[in-house]
This record gives sequence, C-alpha cells and structure tokens, in this order.
Amino acid sequence: MCFGATFLSAQEKIADHRLEASAEVVRDMMQMPDKGIPKDLIDKAKCVVVIPGVKKGAFVVGGEYGKGFASCRTSPGGPWGPPAAVALEGGSFGLQIGGSSTDVIMLVMNDRGLQHLLKDKFSLGGEAEVAAGPVGRDATADTDISLHAEILTWARSRGAFAGLSLKGASLHADADENEKLYGRRLSSREILQGDVRTPTVARVLVSALNRS
Repeated sequence: MCFGATFLSAQEKIADHRLEASAEVVRDMMQMPDKGIPKDLIDKAKCVVVIPGVKKGAFVVGGEYGKGFASCRTSPGGPWGPPAAVALEGGSFGLQIGGSSTDVIMLVMNDRGLQHLLKDKFSLGGEAEVAAGPVGRDATADTDISLHAEILTWARSRGAFAGLSLKGASLHADADENEKLYGRRLSSREILQGDVRTPTVARVLVSALNRS
C-alpha cells in the first residue's frame, strides 16, 4: 500500500511538472514577438496543444514521443477552457529538429481541426490537414497558410521557435492522465467543450493562455 501511494504521488508530481512546463512554453511564446508564433494566429485559434520537453532520443527509438495538454476556447474569441491530456506518437520528423529537448506547439485553426481534436485519436497529415507554422510578428502577411491548414505546428529548441511538419504522427487522448487530473474518467470531448471545471493544479496553464 505504501509503495502504491508513493507511486501515485510520483505520477501526480510528473503531471504537475508537465503543466508548469506547458505554461512556461506559453509564456515564452508570447515574449518573443519577432521570433515566435504570430499573435494574430494565436488570437484566431480555436484550440492550442502544448507538448513540452519532447526528448530527441524518443524519436530515435520510436513509440510515444511526448505528453502534453490541449485547451480550447469556450466561445469565439473567449477565454481558454480546461486542459485535456494528450500524447504525440509516431512519425519520422525527429531529424528535422535540433537540441536535446524540444517543445511542440500546435494551433487548431478551424472547426474541422477542432472535430479531429475531440476524437480519441487522429493522424496528422492524414485525417487532419497540418502544416508548419510561420514565425515572426509579420509572418502571416506573406502567406495564406492559415487559410488552408486545419492545424499549424511549431517546435521550440534552444529558445527559438520554428515551423515543424508533424505529418505521419498521431495525437491521442491520454485517458489515464485525465483521470488523475479530474478524478474521474472523462473524454477529450467532455473536457475540451468546457463541460468540467479546471482543476486547481491546471490553472497555471489556463491562466498563461488567457494572458496570451
């Protein structure tokens, strides 16, 4: 029983750290207007997915690349809602990004992308149209990429953001992590559509998003 309690406590600390790390990625995203993700795209996005600290070694051996959280706006232009735990898997995009640890950020730009995110699992570049996002304050002035892609993706390594192609990867709900976070079994749809309250431990991420 003691071992079980210790294991659960360790797992909760990992989840807490991941939420803190995700919030830090969001804060950094907003503090780099000239080298970060364009603000107008963030303002237009319906949902955001943040997967902090993806290890490069994971790309080499395959399997699960990283875990993070998704959050959607509760209304058009409104505040961000409670986060749902997600995991990124598969693909062969590891060699495209450098550094020992990389943060992955996705913006869901339209209703089609949102419907994919509400599923238990979907493929990037297969079921959902995905494209590497532009970087910089004025980047969207020279591209119509945001008009066609359902999901735009970036990577941050060594402090710099860059567009990242995630074609061939898949994103799925992390049901076990959601159960730990909310205390009961919930689907991504139930969480992302704002049907639940944001847990206290997750407010750090939602607060960072609402300040963006």
